Amino acid sequence: MKRIVAPEILETLAADDPQALQGRLDLLKVNWIMGNHRWLLRTLHRERRTGERICELGAGDGMLSRKILQRAICAPQELHSVDLAAEPSGWPSGAVWHSGDLFARTLPDGEILIANLFLHHFTAEQLAQLGSRLSSKTRLIIAAEPARYFIHQVTGWLFSKLMRLNPVTRHDMQVSIRAGFRRDELPRALGLGGEWSWRCDSRPFGAQRMVMRR
Repeated sequence: MKRIVAPEILETLAADDPQALQGRLDLLKVNWIMGNHRWLLRTLHRERRTGERICELGAGDGMLSRKILQRAICAPQELHSVDLAAEPSGWPSGAVWHSGDLFARTLPDGEILIANLFLHHFTAEQLAQLGSRLSSKTRLIIAAEPARYFIHQVTGWLFSKLMRLNPVTRHDMQVSIRAGFRRDELPRALGLGGEWSWRCDSRPFGAQRMVMRR
């Protein structure tokens, strides 16, 4: 199945649109069944070294970043979160929120980059541009993205019906799967060879997981 990157409806809706509000609630269910947050938190707890800064790309509503602080994986001042959206209300004191276009700003100097259901929004050319702009201090990249396999399209459709997800989520889920990754497509698209090594694997509930080390 060829990789196809296309716009998702949720990206076009106002933050207070009822469909957008329901869509974000649906994403909590999707993340739970995929196990993305649990895996990312476990991996951070195992891999992070004392004093290292963590930067979440595409932080959205900040849910994952908040969980990192709740689990005491790092101190607030060691956490940077980047998103187009403005800083969420009640954002933890001391943590840094960077609002704006990822490609129009310098990436934070974090030793660890994480991304959850975010990198599949970008074309291979954009991913290569992102890879070329990494800080020289970044030594670890952890990402959970959609796995691009037909079986996940089928199970995603069944899950949407079973959980009664709204039409926006049902549509965007299939768009996300078609824009997802197989095997080591993601690290190769980032263009990080040489001093970088990686491990990628697909999970039964639709996650394509990647850990890259410099």
